[in-house]
Order: sequence, then structure tokens, then C-alpha cells
Amino acid sequence: MHMYDQVTANKRRSAVLIAVFVLFVVLVGVAFSYLLQWGPVGIVIALAIAGGSAFASYWKSDSIALAMSRAHPATVEQYPRLHNLIEGLCIASGLEKPRLYIIDDPAPNAFATGRNPKHAAIAVTTGLLEKMNRIELEGVLAHELSHIKNDDILVSTLAVTMVGVVALLADMGVRMLWFGGGRRSNDNNGGNVVTLVLAVAALVLIVLSPIIAQLMQFAVSRRRETLADMSGVEMTRYPPGLISALQKLQADQTVVRSASRATAHLWIESPLARTPEEGKMSKLNRLFDTHPPLEERIAALQEL
Repeated sequence: MHMYDQVTANKRRSAVLIAVFVLFVVLVGVAFSYLLQWGPVGIVIALAIAGGSAFASYWKSDSIALAMSRAHPATVEQYPRLHNLIEGLCIASGLEKPRLYIIDDPAPNAFATGRNPKHAAIAVTTGLLEKMNRIELEGVLAHELSHIKNDDILVSTLAVTMVGVVALLADMGVRMLWFGGGRRSNDNNGGNVVTLVLAVAALVLIVLSPIIAQLMQFAVSRRRETLADMSGVEMTRYPPGLISALQKLQADQTVVRSASRATAHLWIESPLARTPEEGKMSKLNRLFDTHPPLEERIAALQEL
């Protein structure tokens, strides 16, 4: 598929994924209500939670992602090279200049967030600014601007809060069931098989919902990273810049201290430990990796 066709297809998938995220929050809320015997009132609460989380996510998820990453505004006086590169790339790509943020962390990394190109932001670590030369940094920034131009940022940013809401509901549901909630009446007396099956299905949904939400997070990011690489190279007209940047990221073994699994899919590479040398939980992080391997992305760019 041609790159522009993939961008168009991703925009359609974004709308579908957002709808699926909201529907999934509703289903988890309804299962929560059913098991705790809250009846119609519980369903209304579930719908309110889903609608409220979707509304709040649309308007505030970028602020949440930036706050979780401990990002602070990058002033022109302190970071003139960063602003100069972004301004040049925005002129070349026809984009409005996004807000720029800095994360005080020695690990080289970056991410884009926001609800649309007019309300977008890019955050970079101090490690990225220190370890990348001008051409490499331009390649990374072009990759992030491509996420903005390709409309990846809305669904990626919404996923941060939606996955968090699902995980919170699941945790609350399991705790309340453990400490005395749940359907007891006639459901456990063998009288109503259908009700028992529904109860089991609701319990399974609540228990597995964080994993399902994580799998939905994969659908948001993996293919889009490779596409953003290609779009970024088209923006700079210089593949070796981004290739060199990705090779430096591949060789670097530091991890972003303020990163979490909820925001991992936003970054240009996984900010979590992926090898025993990088830190604990590396096996689990690889199992739930939201990015294609860097060697695959580098090889794809080298073929251009």
C-alpha cells in the first residue's frame, strides 16, 4: 500500500479505535454494575463514566501525558536549536508550530501528543538533545511531527487515559468483589444458568480488561511508528539522519525514569527496560512491547 493510502487508512482506523475504546469502557462498567447488583442505576453510571472519560480524555489527555512524563515548557532562550529545527520543519511540512516541552532525563527519547495539529505538543528529553547531533535531532523531530500530520496523536493520547480508566475500573471491581460484593441471591443456587453464565462472563471481562486494553494499545502504535519513520524521512529528504538517530537509540541502554506502561506507546522508542542490563521487568516489557523492533525500522529506512 502506498504511504499516503496508509495514512488515510490510519485516520479511518483512529475513528474506529476511539469508538471501540469508549464502547469497551462502557462494557467494563456494565459488567462492574452487573456483578455488584447495581441494576439500571449502575448502567447509567457506567455510561456516565465512559462519556465523562472520553470527554475529559479529548480535552485533557495531552496535559495528563505531559504531567505524567514530568515535562516542562522549553523556552526559546534556553533551547534555540530545538525551536529553530521545529520551525524549519513546520514551514517545510505546512504544519503549525507545536508547543515544545523538555523532560529532564538522560535517556534519549521523545513523543508527540495533543488532540489535533492546532493543539499539539512535542516533548524531548535532555538526553536526546545532548546525544543527538543536528541532523539526527532533525530526523527525530520530523518523526514526531509526522505523528501530528498523520493524525496519530489523538488516538494515541486518548489511549493513555482510556487504558487508565479501564485498569482503574478493573482494580476497583476485583477489590469490591473480593471484599464482599458480587451476585449471591439465586444465581449461585443453580436455578438460573443464563444468569450464572452472564456473571462469569462479566467477571472474566473485568479480570482480563487491563490485558485487553493493553492489546488495544498495541493496535494504536506499532504500524504507525514505521509509517511515521517514512513520513519523517519524506519531510527531511535525508534518510541517513533518522537512521543514525535510531541506531543511537538502539545502542543506548538508559531508560526514561518518568515513563510508564500507560504512556509507553507515545515515545519514538519504548522508554521501558527491554533487556536485563536496562532494568527489571524487561521480560514483561518485551511481552507488552508497543513498538516494532528498532532493527526492523532501521532496515526499512535503509531500503529507501
